[in-house]
Amino acid sequence: MLLDFSVNQTLIVAVLFVWAGFVRTGLGFGGAALGLPLMLFVHNDPRLWLPIISTHLLFFSGFTLRTRLHNVDWHYLRQTSVYIIPPAIIGVFGLVNLPIVWLNSFIYAVTLFYGLIWLLNKTIESHQNWVDKLLLILGGYVAGTSLTGAPLMVAVYMRHVSKEQLRDTLFVLWFVLVSIKMTTFIALSVDLHVKEALMLIPVAAIGHWSGLKTHQAIMRNELLFKRWVGGGLVIVSALGLWDLY
Repeated sequence: MLLDFSVNQTLIVAVLFVWAGFVRTGLGFGGAALGLPLMLFVHNDPRLWLPIISTHLLFFSGFTLRTRLHNVDWHYLRQTSVYIIPPAIIGVFGLVNLPIVWLNSFIYAVTLFYGLIWLLNKTIESHQNWVDKLLLILGGYVAGTSLTGAPLMVAVYMRHVSKEQLRDTLFVLWFVLVSIKMTTFIALSVDLHVKEALMLIPVAAIGHWSGLKTHQAIMRNELLFKRWVGGGLVIVSALGLWDLY
């Protein structure tokens, strides 16, 4: 069992990591954004979950990319890194130092925003360069704080990276951001919960494999998938904020 969790809590955590792995490869992003708010109902400190999620991101994105590096838009990655990485580093320091109630409020508020957008079949769009830069900066900060900044950055990347290269390019971006986060964790002596992360890799692998197999089907029905997920996120986020206050 994980930490001092009961058997039932451990089973719930296992299911949530299957879900996070499925979303991560099924959509190409969003595993943390769609999994973390649910995990906080089991244990309310994101500093437990984020190192575990980060370890999984490094493992599975590295595994997926080992034969896909040729399909990455390296030019656009380098071009946008200057807007993403500095605020991401600032966000990591916020994660380590802010009170739990502030962190959870931030996570649920961001998730509620995503949920409402998806439920209403709206999209985060950018048609100007300054908006691109703003979304990348905000996405980098949110990713640094909670790993839930993917939808903001994806809105920009979708406009500049070909559909065929998008998922692999995003995987490299997640790998870089998580590497920065984990390096900062180590430098600040944050517990990485390595044992728990390794224990959960097999169940996360189930979701990862399922997401790979259903990626094309999800992409063909992306709006419907996001609408159902968005409704769930709205409910979860509202309950989370209600519980906090």
